[in-house]
Amino acid sequence: MNLRRSLWIACAGWLAGCAAGPDYVKPATELPVSWKLEAPWRVGQPDDAAAKGLWWQRFGDAQLNALQAQAQANSPTLALAGTRLAQARAALAGSSAGLLPQVGLSERAARQRISANRPLSNYNSANFSTLQNDFVLQGTVNYEVDLAGRVARSIEAGQAAVAQSAADFENTRLLLGADLASAYFNLRATDAELDVLARSLALQGRALGLVQARRDGGAGSGLEVAQQQALLDSTRVQLDLLKRQRGVFEHAIATLVGVPAPAYTLAVDLRPLQPPAVPLGVPSDVLQRRPDIAAAERAMAVANAQIGIARAAFYPSIALGGAFGVESRALGALFDAPSLLWSAGLSAAQVLFDGGRLRANVDFASAAHAGAVANYRRVVLVAMQEVEDGITGLQALDSAAAQAATALASARRVLAMSSARYEGGASAYADVITAQQALLGAERQAAQLLGQRLLTTVFLIKALGGDWSAAQG
Repeated sequence: MNLRRSLWIACAGWLAGCAAGPDYVKPATELPVSWKLEAPWRVGQPDDAAAKGLWWQRFGDAQLNALQAQAQANSPTLALAGTRLAQARAALAGSSAGLLPQVGLSERAARQRISANRPLSNYNSANFSTLQNDFVLQGTVNYEVDLAGRVARSIEAGQAAVAQSAADFENTRLLLGADLASAYFNLRATDAELDVLARSLALQGRALGLVQARRDGGAGSGLEVAQQQALLDSTRVQLDLLKRQRGVFEHAIATLVGVPAPAYTLAVDLRPLQPPAVPLGVPSDVLQRRPDIAAAERAMAVANAQIGIARAAFYPSIALGGAFGVESRALGALFDAPSLLWSAGLSAAQVLFDGGRLRANVDFASAAHAGAVANYRRVVLVAMQEVEDGITGLQALDSAAAQAATALASARRVLAMSSARYEGGASAYADVITAQQALLGAERQAAQLLGQRLLTTVFLIKALGGDWSAAQG
């Protein structure tokens, strides 16, 4: 028994080592040693074992956190990715079952009459009709010998497909969070612009009353009234356009959190927001952190295993089978010793000529693998581009925001001086109108720049693959 067991173990090990097709080797990727940074950029230490899904909490906005939780629970897009992961796991379970024998049980109970006019193989024998019962109870065992490693490669492909689906699920989660954060910050930036326009309308309305009073008193002209009225009407037009744009962002948020757009409203929130400092690691960290890169890498492993499955078709297909049971024409004698039946055997099949079909299948699988390798390299290059775009974008926006703050303070001083000079009769009202327009433009620009900085921060976090555990200055 020990000798027989050792032979079976050795045979199984030999068969496992004879899997057809190439073993998977991850392709080398040339990466830069660092990002192109300009001071004062942060450099962070990544923690790849930490969860990467709650990056939005870095912005310190409770409303955004609640929306993200609602989206993670109700998003049909995320649910669809979850079903694909479940399908991949089920497919892997089906492939793994090929390592075990298939055991079945069959039974039959019939009463049948044999024809007296049936064909015979020997006409020297008399032909007669028979009426009889037939009771059968039989167990069967079938096992495919994995001679060329087809089952092993199928399991290998299934394991890689599960990992790919899991990475796709995480990538869907990351994109869902990024899309929701982008729509939310766009809406918040629009709210800030609407607030600027509302305050400008109030200021321009008071200025229109002042100009009308000066005209009625003979100190002003109708031209000044018309100019101020035109400025007020133009601001109202911009206000209506921004309200429409806000509705678009609100509807996008509703869809992302799984709520019908007509039944969803989001209240105006003017609390100040500032983007968090995003720590950076080295470029190679992106390969470990980004789920889309992980999915592309696992797709290569799946394609590599498919080559082995295609090549295994060139080898013989060997199946072991056996049956054990009882059969009797009388139910009471079914389990008697003479009713015993059994069989054991081996079947093998080998393709001798197929017109090149098996070779074509191998070529198809090889081309699919080459395509997966090319896609992996493309995804890596796009990831490097996105991170670098986010870095340079935030650098430019930080500088522009500082200049915009200076311009806003200057515009406020100019408006105060112009208003004082006009009220004292030292200048025309056209100077006040010009100062009002400049202040309106500076305030809207500051609001837009803050929104762009928030959006670019979201883009950079997504490009880096999610949240970092800690930041080091």
